[in-house]
Amino acid sequence: MTDGTRKPTTGGVLLGSSYDEARTRKINAEAEIAELELARIRQTLCKTEDVVRAWESVLHACRAKFLSMPSKMAPVLANVTDTAAIKDHLENAVREALDELANYQPSVDPVATGTAVQPQEGEAPPKKPVGRPRKISRLKE
Repeated sequence: MTDGTRKPTTGGVLLGSSYDEARTRKINAEAEIAELELARIRQTLCKTEDVVRAWESVLHACRAKFLSMPSKMAPVLANVTDTAAIKDHLENAVREALDELANYQPSVDPVATGTAVQPQEGEAPPKKPVGRPRKISRLKE
């Protein structure tokens, strides 16, 4: 078959064949995986699960803070009859809660989620707790 329509070959494999296409896709996928791994190591990429856990933590903190507000404010407002004073007390309580939540840092443990980044050469490893866990003191009845 020397009709001149044959494609050039590389090692017995026709260029443009399905094997060649599959190999190209594999190399491209490996390059993308390497880029994602590098971004994770540089801490410019995080797992979706970690973001979801962090947001769940933030929303639980908001929920707890706002649900505790009525029991905190009831004794303060019990004897207040002035509407403007009640409004001021409530506004102050809401602002205090929002200020506290603005500084809230969700605690997502990358070691527990499997996304811990190994230290690079020359970097110190992350600090870990040392020693036995503390005993929990029991309430005396």
